[in-house]
Amino acid sequence: MPGKLRQRARHVLPWVISAGLLAYVFGWVTDWQRLQAAMEQANAPVFVALAAADRLGFFVVWTWLQAEAIRRFVAPVSFRSVVAIRGGSELLRAVSNPLSDAAFFLGLVELAGGHLAAVVAAIMVPVALHFVVMLLQMTLALAFVEGGVPDNRSVVIVTGVMWALVAATVIAIRVSGTRSVALPFVERFRGWLGRFNLRDFRLFFFGFVGLAIFDVVVQGLASRAFGVSIGWAELAARIPVVYLAFIVPTLGNFGTRELAWASLFAEFGARDALLAYAFAINAIFLLINLLLGMLFLSRGLALVAGMRRARREGETVPKPLLRDPTNI
Repeated sequence: MPGKLRQRARHVLPWVISAGLLAYVFGWVTDWQRLQAAMEQANAPVFVALAAADRLGFFVVWTWLQAEAIRRFVAPVSFRSVVAIRGGSELLRAVSNPLSDAAFFLGLVELAGGHLAAVVAAIMVPVALHFVVMLLQMTLALAFVEGGVPDNRSVVIVTGVMWALVAATVIAIRVSGTRSVALPFVERFRGWLGRFNLRDFRLFFFGFVGLAIFDVVVQGLASRAFGVSIGWAELAARIPVVYLAFIVPTLGNFGTRELAWASLFAEFGARDALLAYAFAINAIFLLINLLLGMLFLSRGLALVAGMRRARREGETVPKPLLRDPTNI
């Protein structure tokens, strides 16, 4: 019973958080007349095209790199199968991000012949490399942002915490490898690293570097089409902070994106315009998720049936521990 209650709480929590954040954003701090005026000033066709390109770009690159990880380290699966699984899982993303991520992971495990541990190890490669690229992106961009540390405290804090995590991990690995210190998690992480060499990481690293550049350019052009001109260096430095905010469980990132965008880019536009931009981005992403899900409807329904069967038969349903950090 406690397990079932926790499971239900995980399903309900994103809805509760999103409802609360949206009520606060649009029912308390937003001037609706100014928000409507901000939307009317936008170049709608250009903005929609750019926002759609951004979402589809993430879908294509993440699907490609995840497929490469499975193909290289687990089994020679077909790209088409991984695309179908990823596309089908987007149908569930319209309801719940964690449910969509779990369904995608379940589909990969089935596709790879049930090799759960191998799939986990493989999929962690793009997840880890994306984390590294975001960290390097923020670190390099800080050298070019205006205002220095005083005007970019959130980026400095997040970057410092992320570098501290990297340093702590390196130290823990060295300590566990040279002394008789019992660090089970670190030992498992060492075992994971031992499966790969640096050459295995090149494709994933440069793939995410390209995606980061593409994302900054598209977000910059999209914000300008919406009437909010945001500096390129500030976008590069702060966009990863927005994405890390998506760790908060919400419905389609509604609420978290609006608050994060309005607070991080406050000096570049009116709060209502920034909220309107972030809300419009979320709405377009939600529509594209639905369209992708409908395109791969049969696979999406198969994933739903698989999730229900696993729960009915008492099988372990994969937790969304490998979720895309951007989760868009």
